[in-house]
Amino acid sequence: MSTAADIALVPAEHVGGHQRIPAPGAERQALVERWAERHGVDAARRLAEAEDLADAVAAEITPDNTIDTYGKSWRVWTRFCAAAGLPEAEGSRGALVAFVSWMLREGQQNGKGYAPTSASTHLAAAVVGLRERGVTVSGDDQSEARTALEGLAVKLLKTGERRGRGQAVGGDLDGLYAIARACPDTLTGDRDKALVLTGFHYASRSQDPAGLLTGDVTLHPRGLLIDVLTGKTKHSVRTAKIPYSDDPDICPVRAYTAYRTRLAAEHDQGWAAPSAPAFVGIDRWGHITGGMVPDSVTRAITRISTRAGVPVAWTGHSLRIGLASIARRAGRDGIAIADQGGWARHSRSMLGYMQRDDGWDDNAAAGLT
Repeated sequence: MSTAADIALVPAEHVGGHQRIPAPGAERQALVERWAERHGVDAARRLAEAEDLADAVAAEITPDNTIDTYGKSWRVWTRFCAAAGLPEAEGSRGALVAFVSWMLREGQQNGKGYAPTSASTHLAAAVVGLRERGVTVSGDDQSEARTALEGLAVKLLKTGERRGRGQAVGGDLDGLYAIARACPDTLTGDRDKALVLTGFHYASRSQDPAGLLTGDVTLHPRGLLIDVLTGKTKHSVRTAKIPYSDDPDICPVRAYTAYRTRLAAEHDQGWAAPSAPAFVGIDRWGHITGGMVPDSVTRAITRISTRAGVPVAWTGHSLRIGLASIARRAGRDGIAIADQGGWARHSRSMLGYMQRDDGWDDNAAAGLT
Protein backbone atom coordinates (compact mmCIF):
# COMPACT_ATOMS: atom_id res chain seq x y z
CA MET A 1 0.00 0.00 0.00
CA SER A 2 1.30 3.43 -0.89
CA THR A 3 2.12 5.91 1.83
CA ALA A 4 1.55 9.61 1.80
CA ALA A 5 5.24 10.19 1.11
CA ASP A 6 4.95 8.10 -2.06
CA ILE A 7 2.32 10.35 -3.60
CA ALA A 8 3.68 12.09 -6.69
CA LEU A 9 2.22 15.35 -7.83
CA VAL A 10 0.60 15.45 -11.24
CA PRO A 11 3.05 16.80 -13.88
CA ALA A 12 2.59 20.33 -15.13
CA GLU A 13 -0.08 20.56 -17.81
CA HIS A 14 -0.85 23.15 -20.43
CA VAL A 15 -4.17 24.91 -20.73
CA GLY A 16 -4.76 27.14 -23.74
CA GLY A 17 -1.05 27.29 -24.47
CA HIS A 18 0.02 28.55 -21.04
CA GLN A 19 2.13 26.44 -18.73
CA ARG A 20 0.95 26.53 -15.16
CA ILE A 21 2.91 28.44 -12.57
CA PRO A 22 4.56 25.74 -10.44
CA ALA A 23 3.40 25.48 -6.85
CA PRO A 24 6.01 25.36 -4.08
CA GLY A 25 7.09 21.72 -4.10
CA ALA A 26 7.82 21.18 -0.40
CA GLU A 27 4.68 22.99 0.72
CA ARG A 28 2.50 21.11 -1.77
CA GLN A 29 3.96 17.75 -0.78
CA ALA A 30 3.36 18.48 2.90
CA LEU A 31 -0.22 19.46 2.09
CA VAL A 32 -0.79 16.25 0.13
CA GLU A 33 0.58 14.20 3.03
CA ARG A 34 -1.88 15.87 5.42
CA TRP A 35 -4.71 15.11 3.01
CA ALA A 36 -3.59 11.48 2.84
CA GLU A 37 -3.68 11.21 6.63
CA ARG A 38 -7.17 12.70 6.77
CA HIS A 39 -8.85 11.22 3.71
CA GLY A 40 -6.68 8.43 2.34
CA VAL A 41 -4.15 8.20 -0.47
CA ASP A 42 -6.65 8.08 -3.37
CA ALA A 43 -8.52 11.15 -2.19
CA ALA A 44 -5.22 12.97 -1.61
CA ARG A 45 -4.14 12.21 -5.17
CA ARG A 46 -7.39 13.59 -6.57
CA LEU A 47 -7.08 16.70 -4.43
CA ALA A 48 -3.53 17.16 -5.74
CA GLU A 49 -4.83 16.89 -9.30
CA ALA A 50 -7.43 19.54 -8.48
CA GLU A 51 -4.66 21.81 -7.15
CA ASP A 52 -2.73 21.39 -10.40
CA LEU A 53 -5.86 22.26 -12.36
CA ALA A 54 -6.29 25.38 -10.20
CA ASP A 55 -2.67 26.34 -10.95
CA ALA A 56 -3.29 25.86 -14.67
CA VAL A 57 -6.43 28.02 -14.59
CA ALA A 58 -4.57 30.73 -12.66
CA ALA A 59 -1.85 30.71 -15.32
CA GLU A 60 -4.47 30.83 -18.10
CA ILE A 61 -6.19 33.92 -16.73
CA THR A 62 -3.04 35.79 -15.69
CA PRO A 63 -2.40 38.57 -18.22
CA ASP A 64 0.74 38.15 -20.32
CA ASN A 65 2.10 41.49 -19.15
CA THR A 66 1.84 40.31 -15.52
CA ILE A 67 3.80 37.17 -16.36
CA ASP A 68 6.40 39.32 -18.13
CA THR A 69 6.69 41.52 -15.04
CA TYR A 70 7.27 38.47 -12.82
CA GLY A 71 10.03 37.29 -15.13
CA LYS A 72 11.74 40.68 -15.31
CA SER A 73 11.55 41.18 -11.56
CA TRP A 74 12.98 37.75 -10.87
CA ARG A 75 15.96 38.62 -13.07
CA VAL A 76 16.44 41.81 -11.03
CA TRP A 77 16.38 39.70 -7.86
CA THR A 78 18.97 37.27 -9.21
CA ARG A 79 21.24 40.18 -10.23
CA PHE A 80 20.97 41.55 -6.72
CA CYS A 81 21.76 38.21 -5.13
CA ALA A 82 24.80 37.79 -7.36
CA ALA A 83 26.04 41.29 -6.54
CA ALA A 84 25.45 40.88 -2.80
CA GLY A 85 26.67 37.28 -2.59
CA LEU A 86 23.34 36.11 -1.16
CA PRO A 87 21.48 32.89 -2.00
CA GLU A 88 18.53 33.36 -4.33
CA ALA A 89 16.32 30.97 -2.36
CA GLU A 90 16.14 33.08 0.80
CA GLY A 91 13.68 35.89 1.41
CA SER A 92 14.72 37.05 4.87
CA ARG A 93 13.98 40.46 6.32
CA GLY A 94 17.56 41.60 5.85
CA ALA A 95 17.76 40.33 2.26
CA LEU A 96 14.57 42.12 1.24
CA VAL A 97 15.59 45.41 2.88
CA ALA A 98 19.01 45.15 1.23
CA PHE A 99 17.23 44.43 -2.07
CA VAL A 100 15.20 47.65 -2.03
CA SER A 101 18.21 49.68 -0.94
CA TRP A 102 20.29 48.21 -3.77
CA MET A 103 17.53 48.87 -6.31
CA LEU A 104 17.30 52.56 -5.38
CA ARG A 105 21.09 52.94 -5.28
CA GLU A 106 22.33 51.03 -8.35
CA GLY A 107 19.85 48.37 -9.37
CA GLN A 108 19.48 49.13 -13.07
CA GLN A 109 21.79 47.41 -15.51
CA ASN A 110 23.36 50.76 -16.37
CA GLY A 111 24.29 51.22 -12.71
CA LYS A 112 21.64 53.84 -11.97
CA GLY A 113 18.98 53.46 -9.32
CA TYR A 114 15.39 52.52 -10.06
CA ALA A 115 12.50 54.88 -9.50
CA PRO A 116 10.68 54.00 -6.25
CA THR A 117 7.57 52.88 -8.16
CA SER A 118 9.63 50.45 -10.24
CA ALA A 119 11.43 49.19 -7.13
CA SER A 120 8.06 48.60 -5.47
CA THR A 121 6.88 46.54 -8.44
CA HIS A 122 10.07 44.47 -8.47
CA LEU A 123 9.84 43.85 -4.72
CA ALA A 124 6.28 42.56 -4.93
CA ALA A 125 7.01 40.38 -7.96
CA ALA A 126 10.23 39.01 -6.45
CA VAL A 127 8.31 37.92 -3.36
CA VAL A 128 5.84 36.13 -5.63
CA GLY A 129 8.76 34.45 -7.39
CA LEU A 130 10.29 33.34 -4.09
CA ARG A 131 7.04 31.84 -2.88
CA GLU A 132 6.50 30.05 -6.18
CA ARG A 133 9.89 28.42 -5.65
CA GLY A 134 8.99 27.17 -2.20
CA VAL A 135 10.65 29.95 -0.18
CA THR A 136 8.77 31.15 2.86
CA VAL A 137 8.50 34.95 2.94
CA SER A 138 6.63 36.32 5.93
CA GLY A 139 4.23 39.19 5.58
CA ASP A 140 6.07 41.06 8.33
CA ASP A 141 9.40 40.81 6.51
CA GLN A 142 7.87 41.98 3.25
CA SER A 143 6.12 44.83 5.08
CA GLU A 144 9.40 45.95 6.67
CA ALA A 145 11.08 45.99 3.26
CA ARG A 146 8.25 48.09 1.88
CA THR A 147 8.51 50.49 4.83
CA ALA A 148 12.23 50.82 4.15
CA LEU A 149 11.51 51.50 0.49
CA GLU A 150 9.02 54.23 1.32
CA GLY A 151 11.41 55.86 3.80
CA LEU A 152 14.29 55.81 1.34
CA ALA A 153 12.02 57.25 -1.36
CA VAL A 154 11.15 60.16 0.93
CA LYS A 155 14.85 60.80 1.50
CA LEU A 156 15.36 60.97 -2.26
CA LEU A 157 12.59 63.56 -2.53
CA LYS A 158 14.08 65.63 0.28
CA THR A 159 17.42 65.76 -1.54
CA GLY A 160 15.62 67.02 -4.64
CA GLU A 161 16.12 63.85 -6.67
CA ARG A 162 13.26 62.90 -9.01
CA ARG A 163 13.23 59.58 -10.79
CA GLY A 164 11.01 57.95 -13.35
CA ARG A 165 9.38 59.30 -16.46
CA GLY A 166 6.46 60.81 -14.62
CA GLN A 167 2.93 60.81 -15.91
CA ALA A 168 2.55 60.52 -19.66
CA VAL A 169 1.44 63.64 -21.51
CA GLY A 170 -2.29 63.73 -22.08
CA GLY A 171 -3.84 63.91 -25.51
CA ASP A 172 -5.60 67.16 -26.40
CA LEU A 173 -7.86 68.51 -29.13
CA ASP A 174 -5.07 70.39 -30.90
CA GLY A 175 -3.14 67.15 -31.09
CA LEU A 176 -6.13 65.26 -32.46
CA TYR A 177 -6.56 67.82 -35.23
CA ALA A 178 -2.85 67.74 -36.06
CA ILE A 179 -2.86 63.94 -36.18
CA ALA A 180 -5.95 63.81 -38.39
CA ARG A 181 -4.38 66.25 -40.85
CA ALA A 182 -1.04 64.43 -40.91
CA CYS A 183 -2.40 60.94 -41.67
CA PRO A 184 -1.57 60.06 -45.31
CA ASP A 185 -4.21 58.88 -47.77
CA THR A 186 -3.25 55.23 -47.42
CA LEU A 187 -4.61 52.23 -45.54
CA THR A 188 -1.98 52.80 -42.88
CA GLY A 189 -3.00 56.43 -42.61
CA ASP A 190 -6.67 55.51 -42.30
CA ARG A 191 -5.81 52.91 -39.66
CA ASP A 192 -3.70 55.40 -37.70
CA LYS A 193 -6.45 57.99 -37.73
CA ALA A 194 -9.09 55.49 -36.60
CA LEU A 195 -6.78 54.06 -33.92
CA VAL A 196 -6.16 57.44 -32.28
CA LEU A 197 -9.64 58.96 -32.64
CA THR A 198 -11.54 55.91 -31.39
CA GLY A 199 -8.98 55.24 -28.66
CA PHE A 200 -9.27 58.78 -27.36
CA HIS A 201 -13.06 58.61 -27.16
CA TYR A 202 -13.13 55.50 -24.96
CA ALA A 203 -9.93 56.30 -23.01
CA SER A 204 -8.05 53.30 -24.31
CA ARG A 205 -4.96 51.70 -22.88
CA SER A 206 -2.55 50.34 -25.45
CA GLN A 207 -3.80 46.79 -24.88
CA ASP A 208 -7.44 47.72 -25.52
CA PRO A 209 -7.37 48.24 -29.32
CA ALA A 210 -4.87 45.38 -29.58
CA GLY A 211 -7.46 43.03 -28.07
CA LEU A 212 -10.41 44.20 -30.15
CA LEU A 213 -11.94 41.94 -32.77
CA THR A 214 -14.03 43.15 -35.68
CA GLY A 215 -17.10 41.68 -33.99
CA ASP A 216 -16.46 43.82 -30.92
CA VAL A 217 -17.12 47.04 -32.85
CA THR A 218 -20.70 47.64 -33.97
CA LEU A 219 -22.07 50.53 -35.99
CA HIS A 220 -25.08 52.15 -34.33
CA PRO A 221 -27.34 54.95 -35.66
CA ARG A 222 -25.78 57.27 -33.10
CA GLY A 223 -22.18 56.11 -33.37
CA LEU A 224 -20.08 53.07 -32.45
CA LEU A 225 -20.52 50.45 -29.75
CA ILE A 226 -17.17 49.01 -28.67
CA ASP A 227 -17.04 45.98 -26.40
CA VAL A 228 -13.84 46.44 -24.43
CA LEU A 229 -12.42 43.51 -22.49
CA THR A 230 -8.91 44.02 -21.11
CA GLY A 231 -9.00 41.48 -18.29
CA LYS A 232 -7.40 43.95 -15.90
CA THR A 233 -10.40 44.48 -13.61
CA LYS A 234 -14.11 43.81 -13.64
CA HIS A 235 -14.60 47.46 -14.54
CA SER A 236 -12.73 46.86 -17.80
CA VAL A 237 -15.59 44.75 -19.15
CA ARG A 238 -17.81 47.34 -20.71
CA THR A 239 -19.51 48.55 -23.86
CA ALA A 240 -18.25 52.02 -24.69
CA LYS A 241 -20.55 54.26 -26.70
CA ILE A 242 -18.75 56.60 -29.10
CA PRO A 243 -21.05 59.19 -30.73
CA TYR A 244 -20.52 60.94 -34.02
CA SER A 245 -18.50 64.15 -33.64
CA ASP A 246 -19.83 67.48 -34.82
CA ASP A 247 -16.62 68.04 -36.75
CA PRO A 248 -16.15 65.30 -39.38
CA ASP A 249 -12.39 65.98 -39.49
CA ILE A 250 -11.91 64.35 -36.07
CA CYS A 251 -14.97 62.11 -35.98
CA PRO A 252 -14.01 58.67 -34.65
CA VAL A 253 -17.05 56.97 -36.20
CA ARG A 254 -16.35 58.25 -39.70
CA ALA A 255 -12.64 57.50 -39.31
CA TYR A 256 -13.25 53.90 -38.23
CA THR A 257 -15.82 53.32 -40.98
CA ALA A 258 -13.45 54.70 -43.63
CA TYR A 259 -10.60 52.52 -42.38
CA ARG A 260 -12.66 49.32 -42.37
CA THR A 261 -14.14 50.09 -45.80
CA ARG A 262 -10.68 50.57 -47.28
CA LEU A 263 -9.34 47.44 -45.58
CA ALA A 264 -12.13 45.35 -47.10
CA ALA A 265 -11.63 46.88 -50.53
CA GLU A 266 -7.85 46.45 -50.69
CA HIS A 267 -7.38 43.12 -48.94
CA ASP A 268 -8.87 39.68 -48.43
CA GLN A 269 -12.45 39.64 -47.13
CA GLY A 270 -11.27 37.41 -44.30
CA TRP A 271 -10.14 40.53 -42.49
CA ALA A 272 -13.81 41.55 -42.27
CA ALA A 273 -14.78 38.39 -40.36
CA PRO A 274 -16.07 38.98 -36.81
CA SER A 275 -13.15 36.96 -35.44
CA ALA A 276 -10.52 39.05 -37.29
CA PRO A 277 -8.60 41.77 -35.42
CA ALA A 278 -10.23 45.18 -35.56
CA PHE A 279 -6.87 46.92 -35.93
CA VAL A 280 -4.30 45.23 -38.14
CA GLY A 281 -0.55 45.63 -38.35
CA ILE A 282 0.68 46.96 -41.71
CA ASP A 283 4.30 46.90 -42.87
CA ARG A 284 6.04 49.58 -44.93
CA TRP A 285 5.00 47.91 -48.18
CA GLY A 286 1.32 47.88 -47.22
CA HIS A 287 1.17 44.19 -46.35
CA ILE A 288 -0.98 43.13 -43.41
CA THR A 289 1.08 41.38 -40.75
CA GLY A 290 -1.75 40.29 -38.47
CA GLY A 291 -3.40 41.89 -35.48
CA MET A 292 -1.72 44.70 -33.55
CA VAL A 293 -0.28 43.92 -30.11
CA PRO A 294 0.03 46.36 -27.17
CA ASP A 295 3.64 47.25 -27.95
CA SER A 296 2.85 47.96 -31.58
CA VAL A 297 -0.08 50.17 -30.54
CA THR A 298 2.19 52.16 -28.21
CA ARG A 299 4.84 52.56 -30.92
CA ALA A 300 2.19 53.54 -33.46
CA ILE A 301 0.72 56.26 -31.24
CA THR A 302 4.16 57.72 -30.58
CA ARG A 303 5.03 57.58 -34.30
CA ILE A 304 1.69 59.09 -35.31
CA SER A 305 1.98 62.00 -32.86
CA THR A 306 5.60 62.66 -33.85
CA ARG A 307 4.63 62.73 -37.54
CA ALA A 308 1.92 65.28 -36.70
CA GLY A 309 4.43 67.55 -34.95
CA VAL A 310 2.81 67.24 -31.52
CA PRO A 311 5.20 69.14 -29.17
CA VAL A 312 5.60 66.22 -26.74
CA ALA A 313 5.19 62.77 -28.27
CA TRP A 314 2.20 60.82 -27.01
CA THR A 315 2.46 57.36 -25.50
CA GLY A 316 0.03 54.47 -25.22
CA HIS A 317 -1.54 56.11 -22.15
CA SER A 318 -1.95 59.61 -23.60
CA LEU A 319 -5.39 58.84 -25.04
CA ARG A 320 -6.62 57.63 -21.67
CA ILE A 321 -5.32 60.67 -19.81
CA GLY A 322 -6.65 62.98 -22.51
CA LEU A 323 -10.24 61.75 -22.32
CA ALA A 324 -10.35 62.17 -18.53
CA SER A 325 -8.75 65.61 -18.62
CA ILE A 326 -10.75 67.12 -21.48
CA ALA A 327 -14.07 65.62 -20.39
CA ARG A 328 -13.67 67.06 -16.92
CA ARG A 329 -12.67 70.44 -18.35
CA ALA A 330 -15.85 70.34 -20.45
CA GLY A 331 -17.92 69.80 -17.31
CA ARG A 332 -18.73 66.11 -17.78
CA ASP A 333 -19.87 64.23 -14.69
CA GLY A 334 -17.14 62.18 -13.00
CA ILE A 335 -19.26 59.04 -12.97
CA ALA A 336 -19.96 59.36 -16.69
CA ILE A 337 -16.22 59.73 -17.34
CA ALA A 338 -15.48 56.66 -15.21
CA ASP A 339 -18.08 54.59 -17.05
CA GLN A 340 -16.77 55.64 -20.46
CA GLY A 341 -13.16 54.85 -19.60
CA GLY A 342 -13.81 51.72 -17.56
CA TRP A 343 -12.52 53.15 -14.29
CA ALA A 344 -14.02 52.31 -10.94
CA ARG A 345 -16.21 55.21 -9.94
CA HIS A 346 -14.19 57.70 -7.89
CA SER A 347 -11.00 55.93 -9.01
CA ARG A 348 -7.89 57.62 -7.66
CA SER A 349 -6.02 57.06 -10.90
CA MET A 350 -8.84 58.66 -12.89
CA LEU A 351 -8.86 61.68 -10.59
CA GLY A 352 -5.12 61.94 -11.11
CA TYR A 353 -5.65 62.02 -14.87
CA MET A 354 -8.04 64.94 -14.60
CA GLN A 355 -5.18 67.35 -14.99
CA ARG A 356 -5.48 71.08 -14.47
CA ASP A 357 -4.29 73.43 -17.18
CA ASP A 358 -2.28 75.69 -14.91
CA GLY A 359 -3.90 75.55 -11.49
CA TRP A 360 -5.33 79.09 -11.70
CA ASP A 361 -8.62 78.90 -13.56
CA ASP A 362 -9.52 75.57 -11.96
CA ASN A 363 -8.56 76.50 -8.42
CA ALA A 364 -10.57 75.66 -5.33
CA ALA A 365 -9.64 79.02 -3.76
CA ALA A 366 -10.54 81.13 -6.79
CA GLY A 367 -13.34 83.63 -6.21
CA LEU A 368 -13.89 82.77 -2.56
CA THR A 369 -12.82 86.19 -1.24
